[in-house]
Amino acid sequence: MKTRHKRLLLILAGLVILGAVAALVLNAFQSNLVFFFSPTQVAAGEAPKGKAFRIGGMVKEGSIRREADGVTLSFVVTDTEQDIAVRYQGILPDLFKEGKGAVAQGKIGDDGVFVASEVLAKHDENYMPPEAAQAVGEAHARALMKKAQETTVSP
Repeated sequence: MKTRHKRLLLILAGLVILGAVAALVLNAFQSNLVFFFSPTQVAAGEAPKGKAFRIGGMVKEGSIRREADGVTLSFVVTDTEQDIAVRYQGILPDLFKEGKGAVAQGKIGDDGVFVASEVLAKHDENYMPPEAAQAVGEAHARALMKKAQETTVSP
């Protein structure tokens, strides 16, 4: 085999190995990618079925219910337009409270309840996750526009 052929074979082998490594990295990245959805988007069916994603918004006042086992609880996340029931088994962050921002990661169960594997709470008085703040702001703006339209249309 000529030196030229050996060099070409070595370059092709290197490209194949580089392609395989790139495919493995992209596959790992894709499987660990978790998207954020607002309760309105989840209610509209935009959230993936059977895949993990994050849902965020405000914890609805009066919605936190603890089960008898002491570690399972349910609550409602709202963006002021839609509400999504969430069930979580585990220890909640200290800052998790009704009326405050929260983000939950998990999947939609067969019963339509979001089953969270992780719950995150805001870390100070002025913080809300950017995605949750945007979703709540957009839902609030839509509610105001709807109310304004109802006011102007009413006789």
